Amino acid sequence: MSENQQAIIRTGGRQFRVSTGSVLRVEKLPVEAGATVNFEVLLVGQGDAVKIGKPLVAGAKVEAKVVSHGRGSKLIVYKFRKRTNYRKKQGHRQAYTEVKITSIAG
Repeated sequence: MSENQQAIIRTGGRQFRVSTGSVLRVEKLPVEAGATVNFEVLLVGQGDAVKIGKPLVAGAKVEAKVVSHGRGSKLIVYKFRKRTNYRKKQGHRQAYTEVKITSIAG
């Protein structure tokens, strides 16, 4: 395993490009802080040696440690319709899980 080995993982309906040691915020996962999670690996490689999955890379594994859980900054959802006195204001804060990639194997 080298420091510049990278992978593309899928979680929460999104794809992320990660390397060992990177910290990222993903959709909230149902695990406790400090636990270890594994992700689906779509691509893994280092330099010119790249393995592409169909759709997943067989035998590849990306492990991450859950750092914390939290909620994002507030977004305002404002609905307005003209001439009807219709106004609706609503806030939204998306829940997330912060993970740190510990190892990439494959």
